[in-house]
Amino acid sequence: MRKVIYSHMVSLDGFIEADESYTGPNWAVSDEELSRHFVDHESTIDAHLYGRRIYEELATWWPRAANDPSTPTYLAEYGRIWVNKPKIVFSRTLDHGEWNARLVKENAAEEIAQLKAQPGKDLALYGSLLASTVIPLGVIDEYWLYVNPAVLGRGKPMFPNVNDILRLQLVASQTFKCGVILLRYSNRDE
Repeated sequence: MRKVIYSHMVSLDGFIEADESYTGPNWAVSDEELSRHFVDHESTIDAHLYGRRIYEELATWWPRAANDPSTPTYLAEYGRIWVNKPKIVFSRTLDHGEWNARLVKENAAEEIAQLKAQPGKDLALYGSLLASTVIPLGVIDEYWLYVNPAVLGRGKPMFPNVNDILRLQLVASQTFKCGVILLRYSNRDE
């Protein structure tokens, strides 16, 4: 059975987005090494699972990056991968999806469980609200936190609405030259 991996860039204090009043430069650190890591990781997954908001944000950036001659080669490469990778978008309000996206309006956990049971490569889940909906149902197998060297103080948490303690086990870590540390956790009971 393939795994569902919930992955996100996150600040040291657990936020995935700065407060809406923040207007400074992007707090999330990246460089060519980290970007190439993301390109390599794409070969291990079959599809992206998105909540509406993160899908809409990414759909405005990656298709443009894939075709913009001023975009660094490694980012354009990821953009081309992103455009072609199957995406399942969970939204009750979105009317259509582009860039190889399929919409699911109801029963996110049921859909994810069915996808998980199919043969193939892993599934990458993005979006904190989608994750918080399915975490209690046990469909997420691993948590990949790309911890950035930044403290935001407030913003959107990586784990909103999670009311029970998640007992996790560190399975791997990786440090990138830009200061980001990948912490990979699995559920303890697996």
